[in-house]
Amino acid sequence: MADKPSVLFVCVHNAGRSQMAAGWLRHLAGDAVEVRSAGSAPADTVNPAAVEAMAEVGIDITDQRPKLLEYATAESSDVIVTMGCGDACPVFPGKRYEDWKLDDPAGQGVEAVRPIRDEIRSRVEALLRELSPAR
Repeated sequence: MADKPSVLFVCVHNAGRSQMAAGWLRHLAGDAVEVRSAGSAPADTVNPAAVEAMAEVGIDITDQRPKLLEYATAESSDVIVTMGCGDACPVFPGKRYEDWKLDDPAGQGVEAVRPIRDEIRSRVEALLRELSPAR
């Protein structure tokens, strides 16, 4: 693992769960971790309810854009966290994988997105503790 571990969050549209997870990790880890996110079939824009839910906790993800999952991005990431993309997510030998079972916030209002946001935060915090036990 390089000096700075890289974490890739993947969901189908890269518009809700993976964007919120990336937002949390950037917020909680600062520049100690390289944060990436992508989707197997990216949406045009980030889910407005996800943007609103994150803004409520002081995290701005308005500048993020859904990105297509690139083979090279996945191959060069240390940890790959998938969120409901099933077989669309590539598997690379020797990578650490986690599959987070989370409700899909697509089409939901901010009330439905808040508990997903909070669940993602606790998972990101646990991941961060495992990545940097010395901190």
